[in-house]
Amino acid sequence: MDLRLLGRSRRALVGAAAAVVVLVGAGTWTAVADDDPPKVRRAEQVMDMGGGVRLDTSYFTAGGDGRRPAVLLAHGFGGSKDDVRRQAEDLARDGYAVLTWSARGFGRSTGRIGINDPKAEVADVSKLIDWLAKQPQVRLDKAGDPRVGMAGGSYGGAVSLLAAGHDSRVDAIAPSITYWNLADALFPDGVFKKLWAGVFFNSGGGCDRFEPALCAMYQRVAESGVPDEAARRLLEERSPSAVGDRIKVPTLLFQGQTDSLFTLAQSDAAAKAIKANGAPVDVDWIAGGHDGGDMESGRVQARVTDWFDRYLKDDRSADTGPAFRVTRTLGTGTGTGTGTGDGEPRLRGVSADSYPGLDGKPRQVPLSGREQRVDNPAGASPPAVSALPGLGAGSGLSQLSSLGVGVSLDFPGQFAAFESAPFRDDVRITGSPEVTVHVKSTADDAVLFAKVYDVGPGGQRQQVLPSQLVQPVRVTGAKAGKDVTLTLPAIDHEVDDAHRLRLVLASTDLGYASPAAPATYTVSLKSDLTVPTALSRSDVPPALPAWVWWLPLAGAGVALALLLTARRRTAAPAPADPALADVPLQITGLSKRYAKAADRYAVKDLSFRVEKGQVLGLLGPNGAGKTTTLRMLMGLIRPDGGEIRVFGHAIAPGAPVLSRVGAFVEGAGFLPHLTGRENLDLYWRATGRPPQDAHLEEALEIAGLGDALARAVRTYSQGMRQRLAIAQAMLGLPDLLILDEPTNGLDPPQIREMREVMIRYAAAGRTVIVSSHLLSEVEQSCTHLVVMDHGQLVQAGPVAEIVGSGDTLLVGTATPVDDPVVDKVAALPGVASAVRADAGLLVRLDAGGSASGLVAELVRLEVPVESVGPHRRLEDAFLTLIGD
Repeated sequence: MDLRLLGRSRRALVGAAAAVVVLVGAGTWTAVADDDPPKVRRAEQVMDMGGGVRLDTSYFTAGGDGRRPAVLLAHGFGGSKDDVRRQAEDLARDGYAVLTWSARGFGRSTGRIGINDPKAEVADVSKLIDWLAKQPQVRLDKAGDPRVGMAGGSYGGAVSLLAAGHDSRVDAIAPSITYWNLADALFPDGVFKKLWAGVFFNSGGGCDRFEPALCAMYQRVAESGVPDEAARRLLEERSPSAVGDRIKVPTLLFQGQTDSLFTLAQSDAAAKAIKANGAPVDVDWIAGGHDGGDMESGRVQARVTDWFDRYLKDDRSADTGPAFRVTRTLGTGTGTGTGTGDGEPRLRGVSADSYPGLDGKPRQVPLSGREQRVDNPAGASPPAVSALPGLGAGSGLSQLSSLGVGVSLDFPGQFAAFESAPFRDDVRITGSPEVTVHVKSTADDAVLFAKVYDVGPGGQRQQVLPSQLVQPVRVTGAKAGKDVTLTLPAIDHEVDDAHRLRLVLASTDLGYASPAAPATYTVSLKSDLTVPTALSRSDVPPALPAWVWWLPLAGAGVALALLLTARRRTAAPAPADPALADVPLQITGLSKRYAKAADRYAVKDLSFRVEKGQVLGLLGPNGAGKTTTLRMLMGLIRPDGGEIRVFGHAIAPGAPVLSRVGAFVEGAGFLPHLTGRENLDLYWRATGRPPQDAHLEEALEIAGLGDALARAVRTYSQGMRQRLAIAQAMLGLPDLLILDEPTNGLDPPQIREMREVMIRYAAAGRTVIVSSHLLSEVEQSCTHLVVMDHGQLVQAGPVAEIVGSGDTLLVGTATPVDDPVVDKVAALPGVASAVRADAGLLVRLDAGGSASGLVAELVRLEVPVESVGPHRRLEDAFLTLIGD
């Protein structure tokens, strides 16, 4: 989970500014220099905020002693200042003085969590600005007023907005995936978002870690299931919307498309309010969010830097980007085919010169369906399933829907459905659909959950809920009947021709609190469905929703959905091949066409074999078809030709042999308040397999986490989280382990540890397939390679054979080697040939030769040897093979 908030009122800060004192080392700073130039200086200190509250801070600068603008970077809920260290260092190298801190109740900072209380966390920010104004490196607009910007995601994004409203010294902000009105986010339309609220309070360390008023509010609402007016007031007072008319600084808003916590409607409200104040506002919908997906960290940080360059450095040449941008995830093909089917997604930004809002360019979609009765069961159980909030980035059901897997669950008798006719063209929905219905209830109040499905030609078996988003609505006074206009969650989603839209109104949802008393609702249509199409473009290839899949939890989710809904029907599998019973993987003639281009292939005629004990590197440029191959291997998509056999069994969706396969794909997420061991136990229970089959201790020994397993995951470094994710993939000790970019985001020591994990795992006779762009790591950790390009096999074989290091060495020399010496080297025992090269000698050994013997002979011949190594690196071999 990645919530981020922070706050405090300006009234309480002026007199308290003097309370900021250095507590560590009696004012002595500890400077830490990074290795990479330009060097970044980091100073650590603890600041006293008054009232016994102490904040742990870090201050980053680089370059000369001149003054430069400052940036405050806020961290995420459940995290600490360490989470934003890398971004702080990057900004420092770009010419900013950067201050990070752990908010109250997090990291090594003290105090209770106030969820951005204006009198606490927001006032802390103003004291930090006071401190920045006294630093000799910081540019001042006037005495006591530094040139300063703020950025942060979710929790940190909210405090950026609040600080801009409470402290006029803030000059520019760039909040992301955050809220405008926290009451609307947690109590949408008067319905309690119970799962996210529970995750939120647990991620803070438990109710007693919060201010007493917040703890009491949560316990009261959680017990009753109904948010009261006092609860709404408490959250609204701590929301940016409370000071919306005072936020008048340039604002860059990033919001997530896969986010059931803070939806696109939150940034929409923020954009409109700040724009009305006359400030520049740009809006950017990224592919990820609190439910997972691609967070586009590199692009987002680059755009934030450009934003600050323009508005803090006054660099008018800085390109801050379009007024509105939405990321669409496309396949790798060019042309106009929809849903390429290529597992190598490419993110494409579609932009507009102005922000269209959530209702631009409306299109009427007639719906059909009679009046229907909907039962709210006693105890609101069993509940319908849309999203599974709180299971961590990449693991929510939004990731599965973006793969085209219909995993949402509505129980018969507990929902009403109304459908459109099949579309005759492709339609891009960008914004919030809207519809009016008539609701009547046997109880005074009715609670319904509205959602719009995209239904393929195959009917409910091809039914997908975009981003797994649902809109709750509480209808008061429903006994007499009432017309209700529903504004559904904003999405950016392509509806293909021949598909239909299906409006569902359910009486329950797993993520929300519904009335416990049984009731019957009567629902009928009162209008067409209105869908906004502001960014429909015929020249843009239709997009798949953003997907960053995390297979261990995703696989469990798919299995659950298939079991409960029986929506997937598979043909009888081909019989097992006994001759391949000991072969981990054999792929024969595998092909996968693009969805709407019968003559174009994502994978074509692919064949290779993997043996036990191998660590196989799957290589290829973006668009080579690697991930499409892995998706077919996991049974997530069906090939158009050829077959995949794992230990002799043909792969199909739900094939039992997949239980022998484990997988980790970049983007793993965990519940931050639980320990590493508790997260693994929770995952294994979700699979439904016996506890004794987990082989937990063996997996943990291979992953090498040690005592860290007893600590909360929120305290883990990135490398530890990666190793925990690897351990999770290894639970059950699968015979075939698939790792996609396992070293992303790790530093060199952590990469080395991950390399050793893979080697240890395969050493026991199991098999590892790793897809990675770090060719140097592949060269050191893999025994065999498969190189793909444009969906086809380029070469397969041992690493040494492909690199050419098996028999040919490049001998670097201090001075050029004369022909007579070259001849002497060629005549040495164990040498098949020797020729002069640009940097020395190219020596090919025969069967009896060795590198050590060659070096000894070269020294005897007084050859000025400086280096000896393979005649080319894997990178050279790879670039040669793909011809790029």
